[in-house]
Amino acid sequence: MSDMKTYEELKAMVDAMESDFRKFYEKGNKAAGTRVRKHMADLKRKAQEIRVEVQNMKQAEKPEGDE
Repeated sequence: MSDMKTYEELKAMVDAMESDFRKFYEKGNKAAGTRVRKHMADLKRKAQEIRVEVQNMKQAEKPEGDE
């Protein structure tokens, strides 16, 4: 993934959740609550992908013998 593209994807995911968050927290819509949980699971997966990508990039930059 490219540097800022990953960030933009993350922002888009969070923005896409807003409607369901409002429906659940402000109106008590239980179906929206289910969608919120799904959004959060997707966000967790994306966060893990980013963590792995960052770690791999850090390791790739690490010079030999530098520990």
